[in-house]
Amino acid sequence: MDILVRDAKKADMKSVLKLINELAVYEKEPDAVEVTVADLENHGFGDNPAFHCFVAEINEEIVGIALVYMRYSTWKGRVLHLEDLVVSQAKRGFGIGTVLLDEVVKYGSTLGVKRICWEVLDWNEPAISFYEQKGANVMRDWDVVQMDEAAIKSYISNI
Repeated sequence: MDILVRDAKKADMKSVLKLINELAVYEKEPDAVEVTVADLENHGFGDNPAFHCFVAEINEEIVGIALVYMRYSTWKGRVLHLEDLVVSQAKRGFGIGTVLLDEVVKYGSTLGVKRICWEVLDWNEPAISFYEQKGANVMRDWDVVQMDEAAIKSYISNI
């Protein structure tokens, strides 16, 4: 099975969104995805893209994605954030995640980042094992903190 990893194109965003939705179902948040194909096209391409996306193909079918963007760490400087690495459930176990992660790490290295970071759900043991086998440090003593749109509006209204 030949796996081709390449930079995503605007025309790939329908397939990218399909994999994002598949991930949301896997992560038990089937109704959480609000982003649209148009959002992905507008935010990922143009003069100042908000993200960079790699796609993995088998026989010209997109079966995996890795979506990254730059962040800044007050401790380290420029870091690359891996928002999602998704492999279609039907294609897991064929090395697609490895070739996508390889591409992300090479990309981060060429950018000269001091760190590549991402989150993983604490119950997703297959992903945790995969990342640890690749040399990643899964920091189990940190909690992810977020404010959704409703929380932001509520916060602003109480200032």
